[in-house]
Amino acid sequence: MNFATTGAGRYAPSPSGDLHFGNLRTALLAWLCARSTGRRFVVRVEDIDKQRSSQEAAERQLADLRALGLDWDGEVIYQHDRDAAYEQALAQLPTYECYCSRKDIREASRAPHAIPGQYPGTCRNLTEEQRAAKRAELAAHNRKPALRLLADVPTFTIHDALHGTYTGDVDDFILRRGGQDAGWAYNLAVVVDDAYQDIDQVVRGDDLLSSAPRQAYLASLLGIEPPEYIHVPLVLNESGERLAKRDGAVTMREMGDERDVVKQLAATLGYKAASATELLAQFEPDRLSPEPYTWRG
Repeated sequence: MNFATTGAGRYAPSPSGDLHFGNLRTALLAWLCARSTGRRFVVRVEDIDKQRSSQEAAERQLADLRALGLDWDGEVIYQHDRDAAYEQALAQLPTYECYCSRKDIREASRAPHAIPGQYPGTCRNLTEEQRAAKRAELAAHNRKPALRLLADVPTFTIHDALHGTYTGDVDDFILRRGGQDAGWAYNLAVVVDDAYQDIDQVVRGDDLLSSAPRQAYLASLLGIEPPEYIHVPLVLNESGERLAKRDGAVTMREMGDERDVVKQLAATLGYKAASATELLAQFEPDRLSPEPYTWRG
């Protein structure tokens, strides 16, 4: 992992509920990786999904980070304040309107030779007349089309500190959602916000590894240097599934004393420590394992 005197690492939770043990572990790792390599550490609340986000959840999450002993530099950034920045970035990108419903895309993906999980390009080459007709059809139901990136590559390659060279699909992913709310898509917002906060190290769960090629490609289109990626393993339950709140007392408030929580988190990384600062003094980024940790309650 690279040592830096400038740049920053970050933790960027979505405020849809309390952080569980797996979330706390990722937050701690993001803080440790940033601080141990001379970087600033910043926090961003990713609340672009207005239906699932709440200010109360955001405040509880920030309180949990403080209780863990994780400090951050500067003010917390909220994505709901960043519309103008997303608009500015969108104006620089090649895009086209998409009128497909989720059902349309599911049905198209079942066609022979279709690539599972990829947008089949249904709206990419429509004529202006066809676009006008589909736009009017959506407007009649008070809905707007989505905006997709007009990608000129099928795949993009990134380097991850734990997973090495990784090549993933790009396809024409959504930049702005359609429907009645027409909200911003995660892939656009995260790239714009990481650049705004001078993020050059992204530590997050390895369930997001497949998103990194799209985001790095988008960054390259915007003239942004992609960050160093460190996709860390998730915490799993005893069934081998990603840890969730249904797995028992897994949140900070349910687990009790903060020092005990830190001790448990440190143990999952192979250390003995009762505080974040004590753990930081021992932490060696190159010792990180790509193997998941199993939560046993």
